[in-house]
Amino acid sequence: MSATPTKPPPALRPYLTARHELLWDEADAFAAEHVAPRAARMEAAPGRVEHKVTDLMAARGWFAVTVPAAFGGLGAGHVAKTILIHRIARVSAAAAAILQATLIPVGALLHFATFEQKGRWLPRVADGALLLSIAVTEPRAGGHIGGIETVAEHVGNEWVITGSKSHIGNSHLAGGHLVVARTAGVGVSTSQALTAFMVESGRRGLSVSDHRAGLGLHGFSAGRLDLDHVRVPEDNVVGKVGQGLAVAQSSSILYGRPNLAAVSLGIHEAVVATTTARLKTRPRYRGTLSDLPVLRDRIGGMEARLRAGRILAYQSVHLLDQGLPCDADLINAKYLGHQWATQSAQDAMELHGAHALDRDYVLQRLWRDIQHTYPPAGTGEVQRIRLADAAFDEDHIQWSERLAAEAAWARPDPTPA
Repeated sequence: MSATPTKPPPALRPYLTARHELLWDEADAFAAEHVAPRAARMEAAPGRVEHKVTDLMAARGWFAVTVPAAFGGLGAGHVAKTILIHRIARVSAAAAAILQATLIPVGALLHFATFEQKGRWLPRVADGALLLSIAVTEPRAGGHIGGIETVAEHVGNEWVITGSKSHIGNSHLAGGHLVVARTAGVGVSTSQALTAFMVESGRRGLSVSDHRAGLGLHGFSAGRLDLDHVRVPEDNVVGKVGQGLAVAQSSSILYGRPNLAAVSLGIHEAVVATTTARLKTRPRYRGTLSDLPVLRDRIGGMEARLRAGRILAYQSVHLLDQGLPCDADLINAKYLGHQWATQSAQDAMELHGAHALDRDYVLQRLWRDIQHTYPPAGTGEVQRIRLADAAFDEDHIQWSERLAAEAAWARPDPTPA
């Protein structure tokens, strides 16, 4: 689709400040100048990991958009984070995925790291010297946190970590991996059996498998980490020993889900724009395809889903910036944002006919990319179970409320522009 910058739609004005609108313009200009020219090359060389766009985003401090100024970050909050991911995803979901994947472990550090640890790692994130990954998913357990098999043993003043992690976003770009491992044996509750560790990429015994391109998101890496008796010092424990489940769950809800909602939203906008542009210029009878009622009906459905997904994505992170309980809203934004974008992408494929099957046509990339926003941070089944907990008033842990005090620095000026 065209990378031409656009202004925020009026429906988003209640959630945006003047600072947000400036960031919106900056992200659009960046996407047009730096991402759009590289998008086709990223797609044509799926075996390569994109470094240049990563470096350019890092130079702007975007990997530290939610990091307080005291640690070198922008301190701009979750709405700002959503703007960056959303606007870049319109042009390249792979580039947006690189950004969003580092922001998840950054969130974990903000909420669970000690002041000394934040001072050690976050300024390096802010100046672009350090990208991060969060390593929870495993080859056998998948995203089932309770089934984690990677183990960490306390030996002297070190921890020795052994195991494997899979589908780790930014695996080939990250200089540090936030690894969740089992530190207690059988019989101990999962809520107390896991611990999070920062494992720097140069640690002996840590290896990253060769990059293998996925179905979509070409240029983004989501690979495998193998840890063979990797030693880290005690002060690399993030949070308390036994707090790994809380680190993983809170990061997934407060960062992973809204980040993926923003990626889905960017893809969704690109799908609708690509399809309407095609229908308006394709001759049929005495007019164009866009004049046919049967096709306008399909486009109307796509537009309805897009508008609803946009509101869900921004309203949920606005609540988060205000320190209000919104776990279920963040979950719903991810769940419906993906579902609606996927439905629109399929409709678009059908509306384009055989042209959609052309390898070099952008719609094929969009269709493949949207598949990647389903599994991370919980599949649709997981999201529905969590939403059922909310319906039965059984969602007793509200991470958005519990961590609101720590996130207070991220709240932007509440006065709309």
